[in-house]
Amino acid sequence: MRFWLVAFGCVLVFSSCGSSGRTFNSYEYFPRVDYTNLETPAAPDYSNFDHWAALPFKEDPADRVPDASMKDAQATAEIDVFFVHPTTFAGGDKNEMHWNADVNDLALNEKTDESTILHQASIFNATGRVFAPRYRQAHLHSYFTTDTVSAQKAFELAYSDVEQSFLYYLEHWNNGRPFIIAAHSQGMTHAGPMIKKHIDGTPLQDQFVAAYLVGLPGPTDFYDNIPPCDSPDQISCWASWRTYAKGFLPKYHDKERNINCTNPLTWTRDTSHISYELNQGTVLSDFASINPQLFDAQIHEGVIWVGPPNTFGGFLFKMENYHIADMNIFWLNIRENALRRTNNYLAQKRKKNSRPVEDDIMVEAN
Repeated sequence: MRFWLVAFGCVLVFSSCGSSGRTFNSYEYFPRVDYTNLETPAAPDYSNFDHWAALPFKEDPADRVPDASMKDAQATAEIDVFFVHPTTFAGGDKNEMHWNADVNDLALNEKTDESTILHQASIFNATGRVFAPRYRQAHLHSYFTTDTVSAQKAFELAYSDVEQSFLYYLEHWNNGRPFIIAAHSQGMTHAGPMIKKHIDGTPLQDQFVAAYLVGLPGPTDFYDNIPPCDSPDQISCWASWRTYAKGFLPKYHDKERNINCTNPLTWTRDTSHISYELNQGTVLSDFASINPQLFDAQIHEGVIWVGPPNTFGGFLFKMENYHIADMNIFWLNIRENALRRTNNYLAQKRKKNSRPVEDDIMVEAN
């Protein structure tokens, strides 16, 4: 489980996390007492649309696109996407001194919606109806504190909300529809184990198109029945990556030799260098355009290495950890791949449903 409890710093330029541009150590507000000495915020009510950051039944930033030639196709989509957002509860104001966020905090919700929901959840509106719950996310401090007991309790509370939101979605809105699970950073902390508990090897796996679990290290053998993705058309698999500047590795890297890492430019685990030309488009903080061929990608020892941005003066752009941009860098590649896997899933399902009964008998007999 500890594989899912690692986070990295945020960088303002890509605007996918909701934190400010300050470094973590400069945050003024974070928990200074143990978990038991702070009041727990009220639980979400998932029948209340306000407790969802994105729903296909209301207008929200997940409906938007960065280019006028693109369309939000949720109204006609045949599948759903369940998206779990990363940490936005990061110490920005006096309300952020608790271990867990309040889903009724309007300022925090706006920060979440205009950052990760806009820049990440929107990726999937060409493929499916987007569902993104608000949840009592653990404070960013939980990833770094020495008070691991309080941190674990904060993560457990956050996970319980994500799990309950998924079960609510299944009971009230899924109606047997196929679905994708997508998550980034703390979202992956919770979505990863949730998939293992509720989808891996269960009847729900038949509805499971794929998962995009991004931003944290996850072992390749984490699931018993859901393999890492090895091709762009593969279904019932999970893709994952973390992004760093070429030549940089996290300091805890030696402990991570069996990490699932997918190259989002090829959707394989091949370690060859993939050139800028295959990057269909990056989306930056203004969410106003698609910027093709801006980054290359290469898998190196379980992480994605990217070179300097392929733009005038790009060699001057200095960044080691691209965590906040894990999805923005490959925005259009992810969007197109989610649609590709979905189309393959639906085609296979239609083919299976159109087979004569005798074919099933022959398969069983063989």
